[in-house]
Amino acid sequence: MMNPAMRVTADEERVVRAWSVLGQVLDPEVPALSVCDLGIVRDVRPQGDGVEVVLTPTYSGCPATEVIERSVVEAIELAGLGPVTVTLQRAPAWTTDWISDEGRRKLREYGIAPPSGSAAVAAEQPIRILRREPALECPRCGSVNTERLSAFGSTACKALYRCIACKEPFEYFKPI
Repeated sequence: MMNPAMRVTADEERVVRAWSVLGQVLDPEVPALSVCDLGIVRDVRPQGDGVEVVLTPTYSGCPATEVIERSVVEAIELAGLGPVTVTLQRAPAWTTDWISDEGRRKLREYGIAPPSGSAAVAAEQPIRILRREPALECPRCGSVNTERLSAFGSTACKALYRCIACKEPFEYFKPI
C-alpha cells in the first residue's frame, strides 16, 4: 500500500510539471503567447493518475477554444502526465488583466500593443459617446503618434491601428 504522504508529493510534482508543459502550449491566434501567458489556465489539479486543467476562454464565442483544449490535452498526455480532463470555467469571465507581465512583453515584441490600463478600472468609468481613445504606443518604434483604423483587427479582441511616425500598422489587444 502506498504511503499517503508520498501520494501528495507525486500529485504536487505532477501539477508542477503540468504547469511547465502548459507554459509551452501556444495560443493559436497569438502564437507569441502561451496559454499561461494569456491567463486562460486558471488551475491545474491532481486527478487520479492524471490532472484536471481548468481553462477560462477569452470570451464565450472564441473560435480557438476547441483548438486550445486539444493542444492542452495533447501536450499533457505527450509529457506522460497521465490522463487529462479539461474543464471550462466561464465565471468569473476572463479579462485582459489576467495577461501576465511576460505576456505583455511578448505581445509588444510580436508587434501587438498590449492592453493598456486595467479592464477592471475601465469598466468602472462612465460610458461617453464621444470618448477620445487614449494614445497608444507603437510596439515597433515606441511613438504615441498613432491612430485607430478599425475597431476590429484579425480577431474581435483586437483593434487595428497605424503609427503615424513609422507608418507601420499594428494590432492592439483591447482591454476586456
